[in-house]
Amino acid sequence: MNREEVSCFDFVTPGGNRHLKLEEGARLIMSMGIGSQLTHYQPLASLMGCILAEDVFAPFDVPLNRNAAMDGFAIKGESLLSQSSWNIVGQSFAGKRYTQSIDMHEAVQITTGAPMPEGADTVIMKEMCQLEGDRLNVEHALSVRIGSNVRQAGEDIAEGSLVLNCGLRLGPVEIGMLASLGYAEVCVYQPLKVAVFSTGDEVCAPGETLHADGIFDTNRFSLMSMLKGLECDVSDLGILPDDQQSIEKALKQAAKEHRMVFTSGGVSVGEADYVKQALSALGTTNFWQLAIRPGRPIAFGDLGLNASGETCLFAGMPGNPVAVMVTFCVLLQPLIRQLQGETEWVGLTWSGKATEEMKSRIGRSDFHRGIYSINDNGELEVRTTGPQGSGILTSMHEANCLIQIDENHDKIHAGDRVKVYPFSRWLPGYPLV
Repeated sequence: MNREEVSCFDFVTPGGNRHLKLEEGARLIMSMGIGSQLTHYQPLASLMGCILAEDVFAPFDVPLNRNAAMDGFAIKGESLLSQSSWNIVGQSFAGKRYTQSIDMHEAVQITTGAPMPEGADTVIMKEMCQLEGDRLNVEHALSVRIGSNVRQAGEDIAEGSLVLNCGLRLGPVEIGMLASLGYAEVCVYQPLKVAVFSTGDEVCAPGETLHADGIFDTNRFSLMSMLKGLECDVSDLGILPDDQQSIEKALKQAAKEHRMVFTSGGVSVGEADYVKQALSALGTTNFWQLAIRPGRPIAFGDLGLNASGETCLFAGMPGNPVAVMVTFCVLLQPLIRQLQGETEWVGLTWSGKATEEMKSRIGRSDFHRGIYSINDNGELEVRTTGPQGSGILTSMHEANCLIQIDENHDKIHAGDRVKVYPFSRWLPGYPLV
C-alpha cells in the first residue's frame, strides 16, 4: 500500500479529532513492517519460538532404511503362498540389524523400528506366531498380506524434499523434526528488540506505596508479557512523568537501540498528554485516532533511524488496560510477527452465533470480550463477559475470545452471526488449557 493513499487528516470528526477506520489503520501499520531482520545460527535446544530464516531440506530419507512397523518376524512375502512354517535364523534389533540375506524358508525375529533383513519384505505380527524351538508356525498364514507391517525408506520424508519453510515459528513438533534430520543448529531471525515504558504522574510501580491519586502500572507488564509471548527482546524502561522534555529524552534514547518502542498513556486529548507532542518533535506521526472501541486514542509513527540504520517504529498505546491488550492483539501483533520475519502465521477468526444482544455504534468497530462454547447441536456460540468498560480487566480474564461488531452495525441481535477472535490464536502467551 502507498502510505500517502490514507492520511489521518482525511478523517475528521466534528470535534476535530482525526481518526482512521480500523481496516485503514491496520493497512497503514502493516505497510511499515518492511526491512531486513538480522539472522544468526542457534542450537537446537534453544530454538523454541524462534523463526526460521531459511528453508530446511531433508538430507536423507526418513526413515533411512526399510524397517519393521511392529514386533514380529520378517519373511519373504511370497513364501506365504506356499508355506506356514519357517526356520528362525536370527534377530534384528533397532541399532543392531541382521546382516545376512534370507531365503524362502527363513524368518528373522524383528523389533519395531529395526531394519529389515535383505530379502525380507513382510513382517508377521508377534501375536499371530507360534514358536517350536527354532521353528516359526503361523496358523492362518494366508490371512497375512504380503508387504504388511513394513515402513519403506523415505516413506515419511524423501531425501531432498522441503521440510520446513522460511518464516515458520518453531515449536516442539518442528524442533523434533529438525532433530530427526540431524540438524544441530539452524539459521533463525534474531529477536526483535522492543522497548516499553509507561507515562503518567499518577502511575505507580507494583510494590511501591500507592499515593492518594495513584494507580498501579498494569499496562507495562501486560505489554511486556505479550511481547515476550512473541519471543521479542524486551527492554523495560519503567515509568516516565508527565513532562514533555523527559519523554522526548527517553524516546530519543530508546530509538537508538530498538526496532520498536511502546508507550502506554499520554496519547489522548488532555493537556497533560505529552507523548503525541514528543513524537511530533522526534519523528513522524501516521495517526493518533482510530474508530475502534476500546482503543480509540492510539498513536502510531516512527522515531527515525536507529543505530543499525533501521526505522524505529513507535506505538503509543491507550491508557486503559483492556484497550492496550485489544489494540495490541488486533493491530500491533501482526506487525510484530511481520517484522520478525514470520510469514506462516494466520490470524484465524471464526464465525459464531451471538446468544445475546450487543450494542455498538455506526462508523466504529467494537471489540467485546466474549466466551465461546459449542452447543448441543455442535454450533459455535458466543456471549459477552458482562460490562465492557475499557478499564474492566476482569472482562479479559474471564474471556476466551474477542467479538467484533463491525462499523456498519449499531447492535447485534441474539442469533446473528459475529466474527470471533479466539485468544488461543490472537493473545500471545494465552495459556492453552
